Parts: sequence; C-alpha cells; structure tokens
Amino acid sequence: MASQAFEDIVEDFELLDDWEDRYRYVIERGREMTPLDDALKVPATKVDGCTSQVWLHPRITGGVFSFEGDSDAMIVRGLIAVLRALYDGTPVSKVPGIDAEAELARLALHDHLSSQRSNGLRSMVERIRKVSAEAVRAG
Repeated sequence: MASQAFEDIVEDFELLDDWEDRYRYVIERGREMTPLDDALKVPATKVDGCTSQVWLHPRITGGVFSFEGDSDAMIVRGLIAVLRALYDGTPVSKVPGIDAEAELARLALHDHLSSQRSNGLRSMVERIRKVSAEAVRAG
C-alpha cells in the first residue's frame, strides 16, 4: 500500500489530462524540495546508472526510512520527489516489499520517460531497496 503522499500524487495526475501538465507537475515537486547539502554530494551517495547526476542520502531513524536527494536535472529532481512520497515515513522493514514498479506504473511514467530516465529511476529504486535491506539485516 502506497503512502498518502503518493496517493495524493496519483490523484493529482488523474486531474491532469495533458502529459505536458504532468511533466510540469513532477518538475514543480522537485523544485519544492530542499536542495541536498553539497557536503552530502559525495561518491557514496551518488547513484550509478543515471544519465544526470543523482545523489540519495538515506536516513533511518527509529526504524523509519526517509531520504534526501538531489539531481542536476529538474525532471530527475521531480522523480526523486515522487520516490520520496512513495517511501518516506515507511518502516524500514517494509521498504523492500514496496512494489515501486507497480506503484509508478499507476502514473504511467514509463510511457513518457526516455529509456535513460527510466533506467535512472530504476537505479534510484534499487539503491533505496539495497540501503533498506542492509539496514534490516544489520538489525
């Protein structure tokens, strides 16, 4: 089950008929995010497999997963914001079980992103799953 924040995005997408409007919506979500501190833009937080520069800085506090992120591409910042809506506030033990592909399919993003952007989005999801799975194993 997706978070309420993600459900809100799904509802907003349903109200927007035009993909240009949806694209602008995603970009606006990215603009609303606080930029990631430059000190956190290091190789350890960089996501490989993305065409643009992407950094994800996960945090697990009290067993709850959250992350900050940033990119040098506005649409990718927006995709990070969408992923934050999907994952932030989730118990870390439940993060690996979220079917991001199915949830994101509700937004039909794959149909409207370039293959490079889709690959980058997949790389971000893989990083989130990896970090959360490692945290669960570390217990």
